[in-house]
Amino acid sequence: MDFETRAIHVGQEPDPATGAIITPIYQTSTYVQEAVGEHKGYDYSRVHNPTRTALQTALASLESAEHGIAFSSGLGATTTLMHLLNPGDRVVLIADVYGGVYRMTSQVYEPKGYVFDYLPADEFPNLAEHLDERTRMVWIESPSNPLLNVVDIRAAADAAHAAGAMVVVDNTFATPYLQRPLELGADVVVHSTTKYLGGHSDVVGGFVGTNDPTVAERLFFLQKSLGAVPGPFDCWLVLRGIKTLAVRMQRHCENAMAIAVLLERHPRVERVFYPGLPSHPGHTIAARQMRDYGGMVSFLVETPEEAEAIAGRTKLFQLAESLGGVESLIEVPYRMTHAATKDAPFASPPNLIRLSVGIESVEDLVADLENALVPAAARA
Repeated sequence: MDFETRAIHVGQEPDPATGAIITPIYQTSTYVQEAVGEHKGYDYSRVHNPTRTALQTALASLESAEHGIAFSSGLGATTTLMHLLNPGDRVVLIADVYGGVYRMTSQVYEPKGYVFDYLPADEFPNLAEHLDERTRMVWIESPSNPLLNVVDIRAAADAAHAAGAMVVVDNTFATPYLQRPLELGADVVVHSTTKYLGGHSDVVGGFVGTNDPTVAERLFFLQKSLGAVPGPFDCWLVLRGIKTLAVRMQRHCENAMAIAVLLERHPRVERVFYPGLPSHPGHTIAARQMRDYGGMVSFLVETPEEAEAIAGRTKLFQLAESLGGVESLIEVPYRMTHAATKDAPFASPPNLIRLSVGIESVEDLVADLENALVPAAARA
């Protein structure tokens, strides 16, 4: 079956008890057993829940994964993945990693003896030179958050595997509709399902997919043992979201490209970061490993003060953190989502604006940005 069909049907068969076409919300904490130790695969909802099973099955199918594990948030998924490691193990991460991940690695795990090194995206072609016998994991975002850097996933996987390291790819920005890292050689794919997979800014969740049965077995054990599991209603909301993922991503991409072209031509914009632009240094790689270029656009203006002023002047682009919903959002990462990286050598530029381009009328979005880019002096 094609992607769009699987998003609607895999793991989501009509309810056998009633014929309901939509997966039920199994809002229960426990299950009656037929005899001591004898049950129908469900005994306690932290361990298993039918709505969660449906979500895990559906998302695994979309990511070409044999195994899917759902979590209560993207950081819940990330925390669980870090438990595959031991103190003293080394992880190489893309430098402009999501601020929440950096906060976790630098303030939670480094004090416990874990080693994290942050590699600029333009150094990933030389990844092999940055790996050693302690390196257990390479953590990639592609496109990255917030600079939209692109990494050649297949080449990075080849280099990491030669050094005995596993490759984890955060595929939140691309979604499985645009890019499937496991098909490109990655060992694990991770998502914040809060974003495009949910798609409606009304749920928080995370997901991990893998084809490695040993890794999957360990992750399922950690899922139930650490307890960062999503509730059944959260799972149901993400299931609802992925049914329209393909059509939403098409519109996100169309709108984002139009916005990126506008910004690249605008005299008050210093630089635009969008993989769909031929000027983007990762455009050729993105064209090879992605179906389209996504709904995220970042750009630099002259000063931090101007960045904050522009972000405060938009009307349709709402000033808010997060991304991937049907509505358009605007933020200044240095002061918002990536504030945790302020003191890092790879801090988000203070004059950077990040857009999550929604699915509204592109003409309305263009007009909103054009108005916000008018300098304050010209408004008098």
